[in-house]
Amino acid sequence: MRTAIILAAVLLLPSAAIAELRHSAPDSVLIEHRYPLSAAPAIAWQALVHPERWWPEDHTWSGVRANLELVPAAGGCFCEKWASGSAEHARVLMALDGQLLRLRGSFGPLQEMGVTGILTVTLTPDEQGTEAKVTYRISGDASHQLDKFAAVVDQVIGQQFGEFARHAGIVAPTPEE
Repeated sequence: MRTAIILAAVLLLPSAAIAELRHSAPDSVLIEHRYPLSAAPAIAWQALVHPERWWPEDHTWSGVRANLELVPAAGGCFCEKWASGSAEHARVLMALDGQLLRLRGSFGPLQEMGVTGILTVTLTPDEQGTEAKVTYRISGDASHQLDKFAAVVDQVIGQQFGEFARHAGIVAPTPEE
């Protein structure tokens, strides 16, 4: 059932999105997705750093995206807190306002495996607004057999950041942002 839901979500991604499983081996995976956004980089950034507005609820531990918070500064936490628990999804390694967000985090079931995941979102201005490039590098030892589920991780990253792309395309700046 969950695989069917993920597949359905992938099929609903923005048609202009470009996705590529760039590398897949037992000890490493490299995924890349590109999204053309109608928003300027500053507006896309405001969408990106507020995952509580767009992150798929079925990819949270609590089931509620409003429990997410991302502090977009080196050392900042992409965390989830709810009444009976909390989880660190990732830690910010680098934040360049309106340009780049880099996180270290092994999302979902990768967390328990003890592999290293580095997710980078680069926002580049273009004539339509912004190109968002999302790369996710996963590294471990060969016993992890990362290549066996690389396609599923690719689909999940596509679902998560497809939601970001949809949100960034419609978000409007507000005075408090």
